[in-house]
Amino acid sequence: MSVILKANLRNDRQKSSLHKLRNTGNIPAVVYGGKMESKPVYIDSGEFIKTIREVGRNGIISLDLEGDQTDVMLSDYQQDSIKGDILHADFLAVNMNEERNATVRLTLVGEAAGVKDGGVMQQAVHELSISATPVNIPQAIELDVSNLQVNENLTVADLKSTRMNYTINDEDSLVLVTILPPKQEEEINSGEQQEEAPPENEEGRETEPSES
Repeated sequence: MSVILKANLRNDRQKSSLHKLRNTGNIPAVVYGGKMESKPVYIDSGEFIKTIREVGRNGIISLDLEGDQTDVMLSDYQQDSIKGDILHADFLAVNMNEERNATVRLTLVGEAAGVKDGGVMQQAVHELSISATPVNIPQAIELDVSNLQVNENLTVADLKSTRMNYTINDEDSLVLVTILPPKQEEEINSGEQQEEAPPENEEGRETEPSES
């Protein structure tokens, strides 16, 4: 069941009106898509944040626009780079029976056997592109790494071997996580070794190479 988020039509599009909305705890937004015309609206900032925390970034929201409810997803948003406040939001009206693309977080679960043996886990991919009907888009995709040994990796093909209600769009060969040997991890962290400095003489000056 989708969560209801109330919205109100926004008739005044002047910049001064936008500032007033934000100063009173609201977020200017737009809802569009499907057969409906693009509509400028505004929503309560606190209710918006509460809703997204509950349903997730790709969750279904029942947008109640003055009594008329429409199933939507958060398509995009703008955020203040300093304060972190949401400045604007875009909602996409969705058909619950049609597939759409979405970007979903990849979460690793379990403790890898290779890590227990001293290896270091390196996650190469943190998000995946999928296609699914809106109700089947997960908040996150879990990848069990419990059996992963040192020098082994898991790819998208390993994920596709499990049963799921969505299609992963990324290539099967894409490496998601690898267990590196301890020595290899140290080399990556330290980078290229610096060349050994020439020896110093008793006065602290570098010793010049002697001519043959």
